[in-house]
Amino acid sequence: MGIQFRFGTADDAGTIVSFINELAEYEKLPDKITTTEEDIRTAIANGDIETLIASSDGEDAGFAMFLDNYASIFGAKGMFIEDLYVRPEFRGNGIGEAMMRELCRIAVSRGYKKVEWHCLEWNEPANRLYLKLNATQKNDWIFYFGNQQKEGEEQT
Repeated sequence: MGIQFRFGTADDAGTIVSFINELAEYEKLPDKITTTEEDIRTAIANGDIETLIASSDGEDAGFAMFLDNYASIFGAKGMFIEDLYVRPEFRGNGIGEAMMRELCRIAVSRGYKKVEWHCLEWNEPANRLYLKLNATQKNDWIFYFGNQQKEGEEQT
């Protein structure tokens, strides 16, 4: 049957949140998740994010969440892949590679000038895949995150 792709809709919010929670567990960040189904429904409805859901033999096997960014050096839009996740039981079957190729196909079809994403340094399987796909690793960049704090909490 192979791998099929579909764009996630607001009706897929429960599935998408399940993927996000599984990804957070894999990334050793389960206590950081605050995303709700309503957050995802709203973000999709507002066009803030898009999702690509991969299925294999009729089962949801993985997803990618992505959004537009702007490549100032190219003067054109680009794509930022926020998340890419394949469920453990589907790994090793080419789904991650197929999703990356589909995301790049989407980017080219939209005239985007770049596709970028982050990957945890210790995630060797993902890093091997990206290098196999001839992605360029940016070793000279440092990524910073400003954490939104709740009232009464110290900045972390």
